[in-house]
Amino acid sequence: MGYDKTDQLAINTIRTLAVDATFAANSGHPGAPMGMAPVSHVLFNKFMKFNPKNPKWLNRDRFVLSNGHGCVLQYSLLHLFGYKLSIDDLKNFRQVDSITPGHPESHDTEGIEVTTGPLGQGFANAVGLAMAERQTAATFNKPGYELVNNYTYCFFGDGCAMEGIASEAASTAGHLQLGNLITFYDDNHISIDGDTKCAFTEDVSKRFEAYGWHVVWVKDGDNDLEGIEKAIKECQAVKDKPSMIRLTTTIGFGSKLQGTGGVHGNPLKEDDCKQVKEKFGFDPSKSFVVPQEVYDMYHKHADEGAAAEQEWNQLLEKYSAEYKAEGADLKRRLTGKLPDGWQEKLPTYKVDDAAIASRKLSETVLEKIYDVIPELVSGSADLTGSNNTRWKAAVDFQPPSTGIGEWSGRYMRYGVREHAMAAIMNGLSAYGTLIPAGGTFLNFVSYAAGAVRLSSLSQQRVIYVATHDSIGLGEDGPTHQPIETLAHFRALPNMMVWRPADGNECSAAYYVALTSQHTPSILALTRQNLPQLEGSTIEKAIKGGYVALEDKEADVTLVSTGSEVSICLEAVKTLKEKSNLKARVVSMPCTEVFDAQPKDYKLSVIPDGIPAMSVEVMSTLGWEKYSHEQFGLNRFGASGPYKKVYEKFEFTPEGISKRAAATVDFWKDVKPLRSPVNRAFQQLI
Repeated sequence: MGYDKTDQLAINTIRTLAVDATFAANSGHPGAPMGMAPVSHVLFNKFMKFNPKNPKWLNRDRFVLSNGHGCVLQYSLLHLFGYKLSIDDLKNFRQVDSITPGHPESHDTEGIEVTTGPLGQGFANAVGLAMAERQTAATFNKPGYELVNNYTYCFFGDGCAMEGIASEAASTAGHLQLGNLITFYDDNHISIDGDTKCAFTEDVSKRFEAYGWHVVWVKDGDNDLEGIEKAIKECQAVKDKPSMIRLTTTIGFGSKLQGTGGVHGNPLKEDDCKQVKEKFGFDPSKSFVVPQEVYDMYHKHADEGAAAEQEWNQLLEKYSAEYKAEGADLKRRLTGKLPDGWQEKLPTYKVDDAAIASRKLSETVLEKIYDVIPELVSGSADLTGSNNTRWKAAVDFQPPSTGIGEWSGRYMRYGVREHAMAAIMNGLSAYGTLIPAGGTFLNFVSYAAGAVRLSSLSQQRVIYVATHDSIGLGEDGPTHQPIETLAHFRALPNMMVWRPADGNECSAAYYVALTSQHTPSILALTRQNLPQLEGSTIEKAIKGGYVALEDKEADVTLVSTGSEVSICLEAVKTLKEKSNLKARVVSMPCTEVFDAQPKDYKLSVIPDGIPAMSVEVMSTLGWEKYSHEQFGLNRFGASGPYKKVYEKFEFTPEGISKRAAATVDFWKDVKPLRSPVNRAFQQLI
């Protein structure tokens, strides 16, 4: 295999850069980078295929740092191999507006594949990246044209191993036999609380073997470069199992505090920095030193990656000449743009069409568009029949050896693993060739909230199909009935929360979700049937909010979403009959999209001079932005037939009209009455 002084110099350069960057910032985690420098050197310089000049080359190997607090390790590697990350960027580690933030952010820094953030997320992202490679390879590879064959490599530590999401994802990967996934467990026995003997004493190797993984143990991760290389080669040869290399390392290797919790999350003291540099043969008075021979070694490997991409580009052109349709489809996918004219397949509805549950309307959309958007993959967390996320002709994504699907399948069986499903979808999206949709109950999106937040932060086009969206699911009762969920996710920046009231609004939700390349979506869908609205169209609904029923002489505006819009339309008649008051009705399927409309438009929907009342069978939190008074549910629901539950909480034409009359009476003497959307400034930040 052959390792010499230059290899050791490179490893020690990675270590000293970690020491200097965290010391300069007076913040950060030097321990893991110092301990993982040897495996990083072997992996990146001997095995990984990438081109720093084009970080988005499709067939590059993917690297995920799940223990993302050690990101100075990844930033150092990106710098050393020639990515757009300078030594000054390392000096600006953890500073405002730098491209070296305190955890890896894919949208900030070229070469970062996924935004890992909380522990375990990156591990699950890596499973998604490996799944995407398998699906894309099966879809496009032809005899003599192995266009897609990259590996996904992932570092994770004890913290990731403790998080439940990593267990969910590891179980999924083992079932799927993802031989293209190789992970490295930094077995250093230290977490923030100190030695893991205080909380984490399980046999991680046995756990992964039970999941169906191939497991190798390198006992001297600090020094055994040949052993690390041999382990990676062994794992690459295993094609029908994901691999976990258990790497026993010393956290903070070289520090006076090595092997202790003191070097996990704190910069080294100045005297320790100096003695580390002396130990590794560096000048203790200098910082951020990179010997030229280290640059030369790493740039040589980067040049090999650039040559590999050039060869791949030629292969793609030859492929595209022989397989015109497939070549054109792959190139289009890589732009993120959808096929021309796909939106013409979206179903539209008339007022006299049958009442249909919005979960079934969603299924109809998928049936209509799956063949014209071939990159769309769907799935469910063990609720396929309830979420209606599978089109009839769908083939399951499964290892062919199971006999229940194919690698080219587009339907993912996530099992009862909502959190891993969400993080895996972030990985599927990040790969660059797929648009993932995945289903669960709206109430269980809260189980997945950590990964859903990262969908927004990392700007992934992920679609959450969230059915059973309210007390309308009925008999399952309060444990399954979402109350606070929409307020939670509406508060999440860069997330579209759609709650369509009928078929046209459901089609509009999919239109905006699919055309928004950098924003994820949650589609909150009903179990109960909803009538088609007279005033709805796709064109109106894509504005996020619109007037469903206009009356220029109205005394009150009713602002509503989803299943309550049709009840509000009935309440208009009740209000006229019982209180001789006129009402107009606004449907607000997506507040985030409505917020982005011009102010004049918003004021035409919710105008000055007339009180507005919101109606939604969930928390009223947030509705003061769009209404003067709020009718909602600020308590848990109830178990029973859904119509009876609606009656219990007075979400009926009578209950709405009673509160609308009270709203008119309360605000009648306020002159001039301003629309709640008419504010001093918009909350843009």
